[in-house]
Amino acid sequence: MVRWKTHPTGGKMKKIAVSIGDLNGIGIQLALENHQTISKEVEPVYCIDKTMLEQAAKKLQLTIPHDFQTIEDIAPYFDIEAGTVSKESGTYAYASFVKAVELARDKEVDAICTLPIHKKAWELAGVKYKGHTDALRDFFDAEAIMMLGCSKMYVALFTEHIPLKDVAKSINGKDLTRFLIDFYHTAKPTKQVGVLGLNPHAGDDGVLGSEETIIQQAIDNANIIINPHYRRGEDTPTYSNPLVPDVAFTPRVRENYTHYIAMYHDQGLAPLKALYFDEGINVSLNLPILRTSVDHGTAFDVAYKGVELSGLSYINAVKYISNR
Repeated sequence: MVRWKTHPTGGKMKKIAVSIGDLNGIGIQLALENHQTISKEVEPVYCIDKTMLEQAAKKLQLTIPHDFQTIEDIAPYFDIEAGTVSKESGTYAYASFVKAVELARDKEVDAICTLPIHKKAWELAGVKYKGHTDALRDFFDAEAIMMLGCSKMYVALFTEHIPLKDVAKSINGKDLTRFLIDFYHTAKPTKQVGVLGLNPHAGDDGVLGSEETIIQQAIDNANIIINPHYRRGEDTPTYSNPLVPDVAFTPRVRENYTHYIAMYHDQGLAPLKALYFDEGINVSLNLPILRTSVDHGTAFDVAYKGVELSGLSYINAVKYISNR
């Protein structure tokens, strides 16, 4: 069971498992350098063993904090090769993630926070999943929703890591309606949510594409199911009509929304990262456990090179948990 420490505000401090990510990347540097900061928000348990931790700390020339809690028997030892995609690092990263999930499932921790993995390294290790969210869907047999952003703006993705040529045929009324309903109940937005159309100009009434007809029907279905008062014309709809994607993130339009639904990966994440790259986080919604993550990659190009890293995304990912 979870053992509580006291938060500086006087409440209970949550305990979290941190999956360490790809050890050939920057995740372990973020964990070591930001430990004291996040320890003021939560009690972290790091899914890395002491031997691998000591190797990484030595390469980084960083001191291991005295209260840096580790876990033994994660995966086989290997020699860290900075900036290298390898089967060994993929194996360790996946095992670290699985251990974090087990701790959350067994209620030994309140939530998990994941540091960045390399998808190719997972593939080399024989992992069948493309990323954390895919794995979580399978682990819990649940339709996990990927939401990224910060308190200023969050973007949820209807389709995620699929080829662009497959996006249009993936949009169907049944799945999108369910997605919108699940998102509302798990994200709990306090303002109307902006839904992006798929095509340029949101289809221009079918001139540039017909997918907006499907999107509109799903929006109408979700609005009625979520809020019966809307059917009677007594309330504002939960979701907007399909927004023209190329103006949806302009300052004037953003005044109306804190949450958006994007039809595909880059449609939502390109503007989000242009606006809030350093502070954005990744949240997995619609699961029986809470999982957050940094919203950046392994940064192999700067790993173990003494480069000063921004820990804002990592800190924000932890604070999201602390504030729930």
